[in-house]
Amino acid sequence: MIQIRYAERLDQDFWYRLDRHLPEAEFDKKIRDLRAYVLLEDGIPKGILRYNLFWDNTPFCTLIFIDPCSQKRGFGKMLMEYWETDMRRQGYGMIMTTTRTDEDAQHFYRKLGYQDCGGLILAVQGFEQPAELFLCKAL
Repeated sequence: MIQIRYAERLDQDFWYRLDRHLPEAEFDKKIRDLRAYVLLEDGIPKGILRYNLFWDNTPFCTLIFIDPCSQKRGFGKMLMEYWETDMRRQGYGMIMTTTRTDEDAQHFYRKLGYQDCGGLILAVQGFEQPAELFLCKAL
């Protein structure tokens, strides 16, 4: 059985096995503000999604990650659809996400109806990376 729920403090160990970028203080805020989800299969966590508000008014998925042993089973799509439904329920009309142009996630997002809406090039010394692709979707 698949369950998706808001992340809780007890998810922290699993969370940090998948998400190595989120400072602990931010994890606490995600829990407090209900801006993080955990997908479980038969009570066992398999994936996570977190978001914030771009421009302080547009939901922006900052990370979705499925445990490598559980990928290619539709869990990512389930998490995204759950998040989209929650954002629609909260009254938002558009959502956004991003991925690097050298990653395959852009194809995943496009299959879910996201459209390219811009990019970002980080050329600051010490922070260089491939271009970041922004995608958006009307709800």
